[in-house]
Amino acid sequence: MDDEQIKKMIEDTYDESKEDTLRTWITDAYSKSPLWIISGIYIQYIILLALAVFSAVKFFRTDLTQYQIMYAAIFVCCSHWIGFISVFGWIMLQRPRLKREIKRLELRIAELSETVKNK
Repeated sequence: MDDEQIKKMIEDTYDESKEDTLRTWITDAYSKSPLWIISGIYIQYIILLALAVFSAVKFFRTDLTQYQIMYAAIFVCCSHWIGFISVFGWIMLQRPRLKREIKRLELRIAELSETVKNK
């Protein structure tokens, strides 16, 4: 493999932006990942946020300890699940970048094996 073939593979496989910024992560995540995953994340986030706010309001309005414990548990579970969704969203942002770097590594290994075979 010569340099031109490797450059052509890189240009065909990847997008125009070679820089590693948060903006490129977000554009890669929204352009390359399935839309149902992103919409599922947003729907879960909105539902859990509404449920957490509802349970927080109900926690302060009720007088029974039994219900306060229930609303506090619901609030804690919702806030933890929101944190898990945020981590999953961050992983989805990283995924195209990692695929690009793995492909570059594969191409460099192929180039190195070609140079070893020729020598």
